[in-house]
Amino acid sequence: MFWEEEKDENTPFVVPDDVVDLVYSIKCKCLPLDHAYSFSSALRAALPWIDGEARAGIHLIHGAESGNGWMRPEDPSSELLHLSKRARMTLRLPKHRVEAAQTLTGQTLDVDGYTLEVGRSKVKLFSTLSTQFARYVVIPENVSHDDEAAFVELAVAQFKALNIKVRKLLCGRAHALQHPDGNLYTRSIMLADLEVEEAITLQQEGIGAHRTMGCGLFLPHKGIKAVHQMTADKNS
Repeated sequence: MFWEEEKDENTPFVVPDDVVDLVYSIKCKCLPLDHAYSFSSALRAALPWIDGEARAGIHLIHGAESGNGWMRPEDPSSELLHLSKRARMTLRLPKHRVEAAQTLTGQTLDVDGYTLEVGRSKVKLFSTLSTQFARYVVIPENVSHDDEAAFVELAVAQFKALNIKVRKLLCGRAHALQHPDGNLYTRSIMLADLEVEEAITLQQEGIGAHRTMGCGLFLPHKGIKAVHQMTADKNS
């Protein structure tokens, strides 16, 4: 006999802490806008174990960009990102690596010639918001960066492998991140109307390659409607 109880809506959901974001205060006046590779290199040198952690990632640092990080400046290869005192550095880590990563406090990183002083850190649990987005998801080499439909098809397959049902999806324009082996072409992607468990899984697992360059890492967003309207206005 098989018997499945109905879900108890009155039971509060407890956000797991097996994977978390570790958020650091920093002192840094500016960085290259496209700092993905240099920032990743500096942190991977300081934390050499991070490449061996499948669920670890390095969030890129963002300032007060328009569209809450959804829209990007036209020429990221030559612009500088000017940071306020409120800017933060964030690592996505499995719980058992948090203590090791806290040794970064007090260190100074050289990011392509720019100095970044690492301050104290605090653990941040994942959000249960139903809309999640990733600023950068790597487009596989066998897919043209102009072929949005093929990219979406591959992304949906990865979501399904994580048992995440795709209800609403918005895909951004392709853009490149500089890399010594050749540019990495990426797209931003957003999912909405996620169940709580799906939102947590998406943040825990991510999709795609180059997590230590900030790719494939999902964050909560205010909602897909505002972004959809903003994109429509920009293209009209």
